[in-house]
Amino acid sequence: MIKSIDEYLDQLKAELKESDSATVQDALADAEEHLRTALANSKQEQPEMSEEEALSQVIEQYGTPDETASAYKAVERLTHPILASGSLKSKSIPARFFGVYTDARAWGALLYMLIAFVTGVIYFTWAVTGVSLSVSFLIFIFGFPIALLFLLSVRGLALLEGRLVEALLGIRMPRRPLFSRQDMKWFDRLKALVTDKATWLMLVYMLIQFVLGTVYFVVLVTVLALSLTFIALPFIQLFWNMPVVQWDTERIFLPYWILILGSLGGVLLWTSFMHLVRGIGQLHGRMAKAMLVS
Repeated sequence: MIKSIDEYLDQLKAELKESDSATVQDALADAEEHLRTALANSKQEQPEMSEEEALSQVIEQYGTPDETASAYKAVERLTHPILASGSLKSKSIPARFFGVYTDARAWGALLYMLIAFVTGVIYFTWAVTGVSLSVSFLIFIFGFPIALLFLLSVRGLALLEGRLVEALLGIRMPRRPLFSRQDMKWFDRLKALVTDKATWLMLVYMLIQFVLGTVYFVVLVTVLALSLTFIALPFIQLFWNMPVVQWDTERIFLPYWILILGSLGGVLLWTSFMHLVRGIGQLHGRMAKAMLVS
């Protein structure tokens, strides 16, 4: 017989030991929220009942740890991230190389790299401002509620970032916020957030995202500009009669074969970069999972 909610959660975690870490976090958060809420309501309705008896009734309605784990495993098989699986690979090397344009993961990673610049600036600004204000105001009594709100906002931004990572990079991320007991006093909740390693990993991720987002944006814009420039060489010289190379007053028109090679080089450069973008997206997703999943 399970005697406490913590014991139930430990058994549920053991049943889900082979499942994805984000699935385990969601399952534990859902179970703890439901059990604590149902237990509080049961004790309020029947105050004469012992806590163990009330918990037994709640578990009977919610399900045992193995039943709950089986349900989550069944649902997880049907709710994979949309971009979790890539396109089918052809045996032909050219088909695999240019097939990146049909791979949704590559386009999702490309879009994420653009968004990461904006989110990185927002995360960095919010993190630096929040830490500065929280530390500065801790000498006053109202500084503690400010610090609590800031750390709660970090949890919320981490959940939002996880949804972006799952949607665009195909990496399974938590879909539920971490459970927070409502019966705790605000100072105890602040203490729990400060002593939780996950909070600080989320904060570090927000700072790292600013650096990575800036690098992603600069590299993306640079490669895109180079690729488009090489691809446009034949059109610039043939259709607009403009020289590709101009030295002072001397106008140099390149041979057609050099223009064609340059255009092909631009296509190959961008195609290769798309492969690189897809790989970077997968690496970034794994980093996000390591830092944002408790």
